Amino acid sequence: MARGRKTGGRKAGTPNKATSATAAAIAASGLTPLDYMLSVLRDEAREPAIRLEAAKAAAPYVHPRLSAVAQSGPEGGPIEMSGISFEERREQAVAAIRAAFGEK
Repeated sequence: MARGRKTGGRKAGTPNKATSATAAAIAASGLTPLDYMLSVLRDEAREPAIRLEAAKAAAPYVHPRLSAVAQSGPEGGPIEMSGISFEERREQAVAAIRAAFGEK
């Protein structure tokens, strides 16, 4: 008996017979579902609502989804720009605005 590891069978990620057959049939047809959606999208004779739905359906296959990225300074602290803290940068900006508009 194996101790904590796989010792036989298909390698991870190898498609089974049904998946391979489906992929081969799609490739043989010459038109993938994505190709079809893009052809509907590009067909100017179709209604705009239909073209919009095709664009929504095809977008995840063409463009990656953007994700939020947390940003922080060193060791998870606040971000410092050019060695100046946020508060000092704010004070400089407020002073520059007041100088530009003649306020004291």
